[in-house]
Amino acid sequence: MVAAVSDRAFKLLVLPGDGIGPEIIRETLRIADWFVRNGDLRIETREALAGGASIDAVGAPIAEDVVEHALASDAVLFGAVGGPRWDHLPRGQRPEMGILRLRQALDLYANLRPAVCFDALLDASALKPELIRGLDILIVREATAGVYFSLPRANEIDADGQRRAYDTQAYTEDQIARVCRTAFELARSRQRRVCSVDKANVMETGALWRTVATEVAADYPDVEVSHMYADNCAMQLVRRPDQFDVIVTDNLFGDILSDAAAALTGSLGLLPSASLSGLDNPGRSRALYEPIHGSAPDIAGQGVANPIGTILSFALCLRHSFNRSDLADRLERAVRRVVAQGVRTPDIAEAGVAPVSTIQMTDAVLAALDHLSA
Repeated sequence: MVAAVSDRAFKLLVLPGDGIGPEIIRETLRIADWFVRNGDLRIETREALAGGASIDAVGAPIAEDVVEHALASDAVLFGAVGGPRWDHLPRGQRPEMGILRLRQALDLYANLRPAVCFDALLDASALKPELIRGLDILIVREATAGVYFSLPRANEIDADGQRRAYDTQAYTEDQIARVCRTAFELARSRQRRVCSVDKANVMETGALWRTVATEVAADYPDVEVSHMYADNCAMQLVRRPDQFDVIVTDNLFGDILSDAAAALTGSLGLLPSASLSGLDNPGRSRALYEPIHGSAPDIAGQGVANPIGTILSFALCLRHSFNRSDLADRLERAVRRVVAQGVRTPDIAEAGVAPVSTIQMTDAVLAALDHLSA
């Protein structure tokens, strides 16, 4: 079903960031422009600094006026941040703090990380093709609490002169419940299966997580729920990944498990993510979209970065923030068509296959969109 066309312009804040960030964002904006021309869509973009680029310009990983622009936007399109040139800075002043600041300010508690394996790239995975054929896993990671945000935390010298560091893992039942509800709602449009992942056997937060997840599950009798320890989940992802549909877990475990799931697909450069403040009001909730890969400073400026992860992040933006699932479906079909045609950037190129550039990959997606719209 085609969504109703909005008569207003969606406000998109663009934060290219560092390394390959500006390159992949530039190509994704070409895709966005195509939809403005051909998709009955209006987008107003504003570009600003984040990460190392912001540190160099204003001395902070993100300026407060940029946070205010994010709060006033329908969505944020984020590239990547970080690099060796800023590694000497205190942790609280490093580029990565910019994205954490945005997650907190916008209350982006649900981080969606899909891991989908393209049939044409089965051989790119480290696993046997029969294990990953048809792979389609969605990891829903809690993103504004847990060990990355909880206090106290310190790196200090104790009374005995020993270096001592500690972090705190803390969750409230409300923080757990809302991300679990997001996972169950999403499962209703998929295979209706949710696996809640924790360490309830050794962690108090894990025990609370399992209790609350079980309580939330009672409101979704149409969705099958299971529970799994995080270490077992990591093993099962590489042993039998097809057993999973939606995985919901905390911030730390979600960070680790989503990268493990991404590796099953063959390249981090292929995978998108969305950070949402909720699904209860599509088109109005705050959201941030970014590829899951990093800034890759070793290849920055070479024109070889894979833009697909960012392009598919924009597809998620079309679906969740702009309420245009029809356009999101079209973009995802275009990407699948290009991959099936054998177009490859260096990260996914087989031996003997001449890789294309970042720009050429985007050219191919644009051509596929033209073809699908003809």
